Amino acid sequence: MTTAPRVLAIHAHPDDIEFQCAGTLALLKERGCSITIATMTPGDCGSAEQGSADIAKTRRAEAKDAAGLLGADYLCLEFRDLSIVFDNESRRRVTEVMRRVKPEIVMTAPPVDYMPDHEQTSLLVRDACFNAPIPNYDTQAQSPAEPIDRIPHLYYVDPIEGIDWFGKSIDPEFVVDISRTFDLKQRMLACHASQRGWLLKQHGIDEYLQSCERWSKRRGALINATYGEAFRQHKGHPYPHSNLLVEVLQRVE
Repeated sequence: MTTAPRVLAIHAHPDDIEFQCAGTLALLKERGCSITIATMTPGDCGSAEQGSADIAKTRRAEAKDAAGLLGADYLCLEFRDLSIVFDNESRRRVTEVMRRVKPEIVMTAPPVDYMPDHEQTSLLVRDACFNAPIPNYDTQAQSPAEPIDRIPHLYYVDPIEGIDWFGKSIDPEFVVDISRTFDLKQRMLACHASQRGWLLKQHGIDEYLQSCERWSKRRGALINATYGEAFRQHKGHPYPHSNLLVEVLQRVE
């Protein structure tokens, strides 16, 4: 029997994973994959009423509850909102998480998106995938994990609204049919109650679940499915080119 791969889904803020790839994670969980959901920050700027420490505590708890519905682990790397940068300390921190989780499949933010936290996350995760197998790359952690065996398969989720900075569409490489797991995806997203209030205050959006449903329908329509989630795979040298994500999803349950 083929061993199910370990999966790390890492994005900038609590609820990003739920919006962009929770349905696919649920399908992978059904196929025996061990899932870790990680956020770079605890969402500490995501409130107009609470201070950063209080809202961070709330949003960590919401993220943990959402991961629990999936049977996934949750961790936060404790960067701060709007302060994720590509520097050596950040590279070491993300690489250490990569070594501790030891994923064979990694999902993360796209290289181009509407805000720098997402784009810096994408770059740091890409770099960590490359660095994690290198024995002489020292993360300077107190009890460092061992290097992983190889560079994992790296996938980018959709940018918000599927567009770049100039409103031009960014086409996905492939779309996963999540029609069967969409209800779980929505229940996971609904755990992030504080985010709904923040989006209403900051962006005038009061359709948290509905906007997710509309986008999932648009991606699903590309493959004649009710709901879908879209991905692109990083295939630059020397990252793996085989599509392990699709291979696992196509295995007989």
